[in-house]
Amino acid sequence: MDDFAAFPDSARLWLFALDGDPEALLADVRAFCASWASHGRSVRAAAGVLDGRVLAVAALIDAEADRQVGDANAGVSGCGIDALQHAVEAAAARSGLALTPALDVTFHDGAWRSATRPAFRRLVRDGGAGSETLVLDLAPATLGALRVAGGAVRPAGDSWHALTFGLHPPAAAH
Repeated sequence: MDDFAAFPDSARLWLFALDGDPEALLADVRAFCASWASHGRSVRAAAGVLDGRVLAVAALIDAEADRQVGDANAGVSGCGIDALQHAVEAAAARSGLALTPALDVTFHDGAWRSATRPAFRRLVRDGGAGSETLVLDLAPATLGALRVAGGAVRPAGDSWHALTFGLHPPAAAH
């Protein structure tokens, strides 16, 4: 999270899970961030890798956007967000990687795997995944939310997966 130390908690955040090491496309995404603009306004952005599994991009248009609590995208327009998505997809393709589908669940069961939500629900039902199964939680939309969560890798019972898949928080360690 050092890549984002200069950004406030209110900075908008986009998280991307990949089928390999995100470090492979980091230079391309950082080059995009250096020239990113939204409706003619420069976007202050940074990219980094979280937990060795997730590409993260944080952004602000300017200090004014930071103060506008109601601005869920930190001043970045829909077109600017599309430009980011296309840049990440292109960088991934150049690196030979693929983005994990946004609606899939990425989890760890000895190795990182992805499953559709119905397939993950079956794993939970059959006992192959549970509250303590590590998952990638790509839900945080601000740096503050990510900082509170402590990163993108969390036990399923401590993330949105708990409600969606009927999990309980993991038992506290004694």
